[in-house]
Amino acid sequence: MKQITILLLCIYMHTTATAQTTWILPTKYLAQPDSVLIFTPQHYTPAQHYPLVYLLHGYSENYLQWSRTTDLQALSNRYNAIIVCPEGGVTYYVNAAARNGAAYEDFFFKDLVPAVHAAYTIDTNNIFISGLSMGGYGALRYFILHPDYFNTAASTSGALQPAFSFYQQVSQHFWQSNRLTNDMTLALGQPGHTNWQEYRITTLLQQHPLHRPFLIDCGSADILLPDTQALQALATQLQLPATCITQPGDHNTAYWHTAIEYHFLYFQQHLR
Repeated sequence: MKQITILLLCIYMHTTATAQTTWILPTKYLAQPDSVLIFTPQHYTPAQHYPLVYLLHGYSENYLQWSRTTDLQALSNRYNAIIVCPEGGVTYYVNAAARNGAAYEDFFFKDLVPAVHAAYTIDTNNIFISGLSMGGYGALRYFILHPDYFNTAASTSGALQPAFSFYQQVSQHFWQSNRLTNDMTLALGQPGHTNWQEYRITTLLQQHPLHRPFLIDCGSADILLPDTQALQALATQLQLPATCITQPGDHNTAYWHTAIEYHFLYFQQHLR
């Protein structure tokens, strides 16, 4: 643990006025070091233990997306929480099915998590995770598969139900190309050779029933609304304590700027 701390001190850039830190975190699990943006409460002190919130960005974006979407320093100060925004690339936050692909899930739990805990004093009863679109998928995946680590989780506009034909439509909608499904194929495998259904959040919940509260939301005009609705239907069927919100909005920054405020309020309500 001490070696990790020394390494981080050598590689971060810190701005005292905003309590904002950027790490360049070496890892053997990715092709290059990972960039991580971290916010601490303005009056952070190692003598106190703080809630921790991981925020995962969406596809085609990067670790700065959340800082461009909302005032993360204000959220950190208001909720007295540490906020960690890692770079996820186009990995879908999984260990890639493609040979020599990014092992992002291993990076997250074997490198990032130990580094965060070595550098800061964390309230281990109150570790949360959220994300938008692809990041919403990653947040719920990690919560379901690592329930002992997280208190609860949230997703906004989540890309939760990988399906090749539907996601080709999504890709054409946003980029007029198949770039999304091309990248997802590297992460999840070739359709027909691997079963994308195994990656769906509904499948993971059926395999790992988790009677713990979580939050999902999506805009009523969002092309990915069916993914959230499918998860909502399963949560109702399995009688899971899920909070599901649909409100006016689309798959865009304006919607996420509002939605993330609900997530932090939800996390505050679930402090242990």
